[in-house]
Amino acid sequence: MTSSTTPGLTRFNALEEAAATAALHEACASSAWRSKLLSRRPYATVEALFAASDAVMAELSAEDLAEAMAGHPPIGRPKPGDPTSSREQRGMAGASEELKAEMLELNLAYQEKFGHVFLICATGRTGEQMRDAVKERIGNSPEQEREIVRAELGKINRIRLTRLLEEEAA
Repeated sequence: MTSSTTPGLTRFNALEEAAATAALHEACASSAWRSKLLSRRPYATVEALFAASDAVMAELSAEDLAEAMAGHPPIGRPKPGDPTSSREQRGMAGASEELKAEMLELNLAYQEKFGHVFLICATGRTGEQMRDAVKERIGNSPEQEREIVRAELGKINRIRLTRLLEEEAA
């Protein structure tokens, strides 16, 4: 994307609040993130929207992060009928049954330790890369993991915002 205003950004800036809220909910389940991004409209550039998203993500409380994470299915189990989670988790689609079973076990162990799903920006990652990441991160402290999750959510939000801005007008 360029530093200019794109047709998608112009459309987003012009959306009624309810429509803009719904569009942002597709990007992130955090109501605090959505309301803060909406309050800063209009955005002059795509980069300004990304910068606002990053800044708001950095400010989210543990409760806000938990709300954001609740919108993400476990790796290897995308939500049925949800093209976004299926697309983002494409790296697990062709994984062996052994790898899928291992990811299920690791997801459960991670969730038991941290109280939430293992969250990673899965776009472009293989099943093995995601497995290796959960194995590495399960040894983190809750505080370390919360900041890693915050960074991963920020990456996911940027990808989803880019898709939102690239979608054709309905």
